[in-house]
Amino acid sequence: MKHSTTAFANRGILALEDGRCFHGISVGYEGLSTGEVVFNTATMGYQEIITDPSYAGQIVAMTTPQIGNTGINPDDSETAAKPPILKPPIQGLLMREISTRVSNWRATGSLPDFLKQHQIVALSEIDTRSLTQHLRSHGTKRAVIAAGDWNTEELIQKAKESPRIEELDLVEPLTVSQPVEWSEPDLETQSNCSKKIIVIDFGVKRSILRLLVSQGAKIVLVPAWTSAEEILKMQPDGVVLSDGPGNPARLKSVADEIAKLIGKVPIFGIALGHQLLGMALGVSVFKLPFGHRGTQPVLDKQAGKVEMTTQNHGLCLVPESLPPEVEVSHVNLNDGTIEGLRHRELPIFSIQFRPSAAEKNHFI
Repeated sequence: MKHSTTAFANRGILALEDGRCFHGISVGYEGLSTGEVVFNTATMGYQEIITDPSYAGQIVAMTTPQIGNTGINPDDSETAAKPPILKPPIQGLLMREISTRVSNWRATGSLPDFLKQHQIVALSEIDTRSLTQHLRSHGTKRAVIAAGDWNTEELIQKAKESPRIEELDLVEPLTVSQPVEWSEPDLETQSNCSKKIIVIDFGVKRSILRLLVSQGAKIVLVPAWTSAEEILKMQPDGVVLSDGPGNPARLKSVADEIAKLIGKVPIFGIALGHQLLGMALGVSVFKLPFGHRGTQPVLDKQAGKVEMTTQNHGLCLVPESLPPEVEVSHVNLNDGTIEGLRHRELPIFSIQFRPSAAEKNHFI
């Protein structure tokens, strides 16, 4: 399965709101898309990134030089929690080089074909090193990614006029519309814990649901705006606040409902859910200059060990705003920001990063 570089004839452009432009070759859908341009330092897992609901509203630049060599397969999609999602929520993809060969036994298709099928604008031959340095120096930017014949000045103006990601309601299109029991019949469970876990769906990743199901738990997904009263009527053994995209400040009513659950049921928050749990406990949120996306070193303070974690977030909790009954459980070793919280008395905790196999037994 090959793609010749000559097959990608159309030029493309990434135009930032500050006037900086990057030129490349279109390898996806021919069109135009706006979003917040960010960089991701992950060395693998591009399909998971493209299909991860928490990347809604973002144009992602991959810092790994070559992307696409393992192709695409249906098992690695992260948007399976709410079928059918016709288009992955990512706004665009930027690469230094797209692989001209698919070489993986699990592959059922190529990355360019997937991008075109799902109408994702994508550019190869982008100077991703220069773009990353620019974003590190000047922060994330609103941008336009376009493939085809477009006027550069017009694209810069569109980027300036596009909404900021903090102003968008990104959760509503992703959350389930009504409670639904989630299962994977073909997934072998490691145990039978017989626990009922309510997952408040802000755009949950499929892999997180798989980890819970692998423990034998009964998983019920509920809409983001489900009241505390409705959740407690379901008599859960625990509540998971899922990951998802966007600004937690736009979900204050959700944080207010989470606050009503405190002391009544065990709670575990992940990423956006971690931030919402923090808000429910009275903690403030601030925006990072360019965010954490990709691999980040995190110190587990209780265990005294460092974990290499997968992350995607642009906001963090303010340490000085923590109430005395809450302690910091995890810290980012690059910049000292909060990566986890733990209540000193109640079964309430959260992490800013994505759970891996090492964390899957913490909640159940």
